[in-house]
Amino acid sequence: MPALPTAPTAPLRAVLFDAYGTLFDVYSIGVAAERLFPGAGERLGMLWRDKQIEYTRLSSMSGKTRSFRDCTRAGLRFAAKRLGLALDGAAEDALMTCYDRLEPFAENRGILEELKRRGVRAGILSNGDPDMLEAVVGNAGFAALLDPVLSVEGTGRFKTDPATYALGTAALGLTAADVLFVSSNCWDAIGATWFGYTTLWINRFGLPLDELGAAPTRTGTNLADVLAFSFASSRNLAP
Repeated sequence: MPALPTAPTAPLRAVLFDAYGTLFDVYSIGVAAERLFPGAGERLGMLWRDKQIEYTRLSSMSGKTRSFRDCTRAGLRFAAKRLGLALDGAAEDALMTCYDRLEPFAENRGILEELKRRGVRAGILSNGDPDMLEAVVGNAGFAALLDPVLSVEGTGRFKTDPATYALGTAALGLTAADVLFVSSNCWDAIGATWFGYTTLWINRFGLPLDELGAAPTRTGTNLADVLAFSFASSRNLAP
């Protein structure tokens, strides 16, 4: 197992969150899937997520650019076929619409509000398309708590391509080491670590560390672990 990096000693200046799985529960979609396909909702939700991520990686590796929405829809169609489920147009549209209304994890609003109270800038850096992010952030009532909301769209790549992580430093005008990047996806947290971000992996399900020869700066169990880091208030920083 690789040695764990030491936590930063200087105060960090901003936080960037992954969206899907970190702020918003992608597996909450299994509830709607269960209503449509009794007995198969959880399996559909898990396989759908796996294929969605696989298709983003294939898109990046091949240079065949697809939108995140396209990768999501394609993943749903594959998962339904693999499980032998009759996914008609109405069911497909209903499940895709769920991505605009994903449930935030219970503690997230309180943590985002506390960061704002402390004067810490908090934003999103996500694979999601801009309209998808606008919808899910707005539905959760988080719009006033997150700035910037960054989509990888326009880079022609998905995470963990360095071009995607570079969007965050460019938008914030900070070095990567001054920014805490938070993700519930271990591969994403490690990709951000390789880029140079200070990182926190939210390991909600007690999963093992991905065997990639690297580790996030810290590992936690929910978003409250963000507050264990030291932050410099943006109110006290020169523009």
